[in-house]
Amino acid sequence: MSEYTTFEQARPSASQRDPEHLRSRFQHWLHHRWPDAAVLDASVPSSNGMSSETVIVTTERGTQQHRLVVRIAPQPQSSTVFAHYDMHEQYRVLERLRAQLDPPAVPQVLWCEDHPDPMGAPFFVMDHVDGEIPADVMPYTFNSWLTAASPQQRQRLQHATIEQLARVHAAAPADFSFLDHRQSGETELQAHVRRTREYYDWARGDRPGVPLIEQGFDWLYENWPQQASSRPGRESGTVLSWGDARIGNIIYRDFVPVALLDWEMVSLGPRELDLGWMLFFHSFFEDIAHTAGLPGLPDLLRRVDVVEAYAELAGYRPAGLDFYIVYAALRQAIILVRIQLRAIAFGQAEVPDQPDNMIMHRETLARMLDGTYFREETDHYDS
Repeated sequence: MSEYTTFEQARPSASQRDPEHLRSRFQHWLHHRWPDAAVLDASVPSSNGMSSETVIVTTERGTQQHRLVVRIAPQPQSSTVFAHYDMHEQYRVLERLRAQLDPPAVPQVLWCEDHPDPMGAPFFVMDHVDGEIPADVMPYTFNSWLTAASPQQRQRLQHATIEQLARVHAAAPADFSFLDHRQSGETELQAHVRRTREYYDWARGDRPGVPLIEQGFDWLYENWPQQASSRPGRESGTVLSWGDARIGNIIYRDFVPVALLDWEMVSLGPRELDLGWMLFFHSFFEDIAHTAGLPGLPDLLRRVDVVEAYAELAGYRPAGLDFYIVYAALRQAIILVRIQLRAIAFGQAEVPDQPDNMIMHRETLARMLDGTYFREETDHYDS
């Protein structure tokens, strides 16, 4: 069994709840919002993610049909990937993003339900958006609509994606003050790393630490970005950070984003948090493709191209990206450890001899930490 197979087995599968039961419960709840609406059906996509559960419902009001998406927090007994799921917070973020002067392409949210009784857990409802999403399974770097696209189409997608990220970062931080988790004397980045360390401690539970992740935190503290005052004119300042900024969380039509999805990891912080995550995640899928003997997508999301496009669109040139790419790799390593522990709990995987073996990209992360990775990847990551 390959590591990627084990990784996929640990993903929550399609809902075990009966679709008719979901339809009936949502119909009862919706009656108080749209008394004249009938819920025709409810289904759970096979591509349901690793966090909240997605239910797609079709409603009818008079002669008009409407498709809605219901995002439901996971059940606590499901050995969740994250410790907390604040559906109301995600709802507020999407609502306030759409109210910006130049809003990014986020779905229209309709209602938020904080009580667990109607659907078994808190949830929010948004409009359904049609389009194509770069797949995680199998990764879009395999034979996909993106690999079949022309170079010009991929460049259109890349430029439009970075433009959307710049719009997220242009949102007024004051509108998202409820995301400020700083403790006394902390910067946003310090608060972000502290909360990531807290997540790691929760994710591994009572199991021994993972040496490579422990080493990664040491590397972060030793290679902390320079203070803004030492590089005047280049500081990012605080922006709204999407948190899971990657093309696999975007719905596209004609290679242009029409909906940015999955805001569980949203926060305040430097712009480079999202840029580092986007760059790392693409390279993560590229590595999987190369391991399988496939060419991948070497013309997509090259670091030099992303930096230049972002500088043009946002008026800010990203700095210190090595740090943020390493941090992204470390964060993904923690998530993978949590996912593997879920697989072990579900009887889908065995406890590895070495804790580091729970990290699919352990060799890449190790090369990042010993300083060889960025020298080897200069052609791809030269900014």
